[in-house]
Amino acid sequence: MEFRFNQRRLLPLFIALLVLGGCGSEASNSPEPGSAPSQSLSEAPQSARQRILFFGDSITAGYGLDPARAFPAIIQKRIDEEGWPFEAVNAGVSGETTAGGLRRIDWALQNPVDVLVLGLGANDGLRGLPVSGMKSNLLKIIERARAQNPNVSVILAGMRMPPNLGRKYSTDFSEAFPEVAKEADAELVPFLLEEVAGNPLLNQFDGIHPTAKGQEIVADNVWEVLKPVLEERLELEPS
Repeated sequence: MEFRFNQRRLLPLFIALLVLGGCGSEASNSPEPGSAPSQSLSEAPQSARQRILFFGDSITAGYGLDPARAFPAIIQKRIDEEGWPFEAVNAGVSGETTAGGLRRIDWALQNPVDVLVLGLGANDGLRGLPVSGMKSNLLKIIERARAQNPNVSVILAGMRMPPNLGRKYSTDFSEAFPEVAKEADAELVPFLLEEVAGNPLLNQFDGIHPTAKGQEIVADNVWEVLKPVLEERLELEPS
């Protein structure tokens, strides 16, 4: 399904979002070292659990909601229902750009990461930052993760922008994510906010951040790509 923005309705909302710091300040809502994962874990011993790092911005962090309603926590519940030994860690920071993520990734990788779900780029687009720089930062983040663990599975969450910054920019922006995924041999969620963006019933007052119901749909979008990755990792585990 092709996503279409109502430019007249959404442009003021995007401007308001920028006033809020593009989803907050880049330093806010940063998880503390050793903080608990976003949701309850499976009953497997901690040493046997594989770690899924959700590394993103305010959408990942669950801006405006209890963190338990953010999509990483929803995915943790699904993992627990399956009885799978995975730990979902929410490393979303409101306002984070890809440059901010690149500065932060080494800290986030202090603990081993088996699956990286990379959800950055929206704030680059909202600020009109160069697409080439965004792509470079995303590739470097993935490179850092693989330097720590060559067997890490990487999922990149795609994003789109309305055409208010110019049709060429919005096109280049949306095409950057499949290009990065192809170059980095990563899995791709085509559009993280599919069926959510632009729907006032699924977004908070700012028209940008998903409600709890919207986060459930975001979780569906991610789970469609993540679930087969986790199943494959389980099959590769030594018996």
